[in-house]
Amino acid sequence: MKTETEPNETESDWSELTRECLINILSRLSVEDRWRGTMLVCKSWFSVFKEPSLHFVFNLDPQFDSPTESTRWWTPEFEAKIDNMLRSVVEWAQSSLTHIRIRHCSDRSLALVAQSCPNLEVLFIRSCPRVTDDSISRIALSCPKLRELDISYCYEITHESLVLIGRNCPNLKVLKRNLMNWLDPSQHRGIVPDDYLNACPQDGDDEAAAIANSMPGLEQLEIRFSKLTAKGLNSICQGCTNLEFLDLSGCANLTSRDIANASSSLVHLKEIKKPNFYIPRSVFHTERYGHWSLYDERFQTDIFQI
Repeated sequence: MKTETEPNETESDWSELTRECLINILSRLSVEDRWRGTMLVCKSWFSVFKEPSLHFVFNLDPQFDSPTESTRWWTPEFEAKIDNMLRSVVEWAQSSLTHIRIRHCSDRSLALVAQSCPNLEVLFIRSCPRVTDDSISRIALSCPKLRELDISYCYEITHESLVLIGRNCPNLKVLKRNLMNWLDPSQHRGIVPDDYLNACPQDGDDEAAAIANSMPGLEQLEIRFSKLTAKGLNSICQGCTNLEFLDLSGCANLTSRDIANASSSLVHLKEIKKPNFYIPRSVFHTERYGHWSLYDERFQTDIFQI
């Protein structure tokens, strides 16, 4: 039987691990595991948690990959938590941050990113209702190494930001500017605020022109549910001749003929995703298109071939 003075061989003093050993341990953990406990073990662990080499990538995307969204994600309180996390990581990284993949942040945290992350290469900020041209223009001017940008479902960002990004980030190869399904918004109702759903950008051709005129090096482009027309698509295909991947899913203003004619000049194109859905006739006014034969061509799909 052990006396009270004898050490317990099963106990370990984790606080006495060397800094190098702790860095090695924490580097093997996911972002979630690091934030949910390791930083709270003791002061020495928290000190190591702030090591810059552990924060050159900040990826919260896996935490949002669920079949259904949460209404909580669209609240100001949740946004504030994401902002605080991002601001902390930016401060700890000490300019070494190169990859950011988050959602539901705001201009408050992105302003600090622009100020402190000159080596940023990847920025994915989907579903950020309070990210505006103000912070994106700062990113454009301060992060010239940007290679990949995802601003999907960020409705307060306009074509003006796209122009600035294109002009100031010559290495940009990937752009994702997808919109929510405005043809059938039922999947978002009750989760995404109605006023935000109704704020879907209408300037598809303006955004297309911005992309075409300022991003000649693009290789991958996603513009799902954009409201661009044949004019906008022609601009993109003429200005972004290096495109290898093009996603036009849900682009209801394009016909199969529009897509075929415009994309014929893209000699490097490996994959193109076309609008592939059936839209009830009640959604559109017949007088807009003149007759239903045009309707049938405009919305033909792999299933409903005309």
